[in-house]
Amino acid sequence: MQRIVVLAGGIGGARFLRGLKEAAPDAEITVVGNTGDDIHLFGLKVCPDLDTVMYTLGGGIHEEQGWGRADETFTVKEELAAYGVGPDWFGLGDRDFATHIVRTQMIGAGYPLSAVTEALCARWKPGVRLLPMTDDRVETHVVIEAEDGGRKAVHFQEYWVRLRASVPAQAVIPVGAEQAKPAPGVLEALGEADVVLFPPSNPVVSIGTILAVPGVREAIADAGVPVVGLSPVIGGAPVRGMADRMLAAIGVETTAAAVAGHYGSGLLDGWLVDTADSGAVPEVEAAGIRCRAVPLLMTDVEATARMAREALGLAEEVRM
Repeated sequence: MQRIVVLAGGIGGARFLRGLKEAAPDAEITVVGNTGDDIHLFGLKVCPDLDTVMYTLGGGIHEEQGWGRADETFTVKEELAAYGVGPDWFGLGDRDFATHIVRTQMIGAGYPLSAVTEALCARWKPGVRLLPMTDDRVETHVVIEAEDGGRKAVHFQEYWVRLRASVPAQAVIPVGAEQAKPAPGVLEALGEADVVLFPPSNPVVSIGTILAVPGVREAIADAGVPVVGLSPVIGGAPVRGMADRMLAAIGVETTAAAVAGHYGSGLLDGWLVDTADSGAVPEVEAAGIRCRAVPLLMTDVEATARMAREALGLAEEVRM
């Protein structure tokens, strides 16, 4: 049985996984999920990226927006607003609240996030093994210009959701990452993998945050198996979201070739770019990374499955 490890964050990672399951139905898939987006709201621990993977693969996602629950209501949010309790910019729905209540209760009872995630997945049955990148608290913060002309750091969720990335990001800091340890099972999964995939997730605040946990990058580099990524940038723009703002904050151009260079040939063996970026193939290959141009728009599950098959095919080329 082929063992595939995927580093996943956000909507792009979750939708790619749905296609990967279609492309490799017999594979054993382990997902290392980004927890840098986690935030504490109303006394509850919210894990947006873990939940997006869980809901998407478990059939509970709001398909149009790609996050949150289908058939959602917002009575609790409205009641909190009536009490004047914020923040009002983060839209937790009633069904979603239940997940965060269960998670927070279990953590309060002493269970680590990895055990809590396994318990939540027992309901959703996502068909993959979902591991948080760490059981420790890591939160991505973004440094922006303050009102007085100085600098201040805000939680990534506030930058992304409330500010809509409308102000330039001067730095991106995964607070707590340096002290964090990989969650149980993460290093073992990487050590036993046949292939490691980087889906078209945000390279800075999704995959980059996972790689910031000490030991993860090294385990991937030392695994001795093909590592293949798919570009989240097509034609000089992110496929969705505002990855260009994050890339600018770390001094990386918003191009398919620049993102491959950001990961580096020491980590990445293969890189898929969209057919619109076929001109980037020679540049990426000159940097020591095998590269192919294929359609990379996840328009539906079958199109995504074709992308996943291309990634696995490129991994096989690397292996041979």
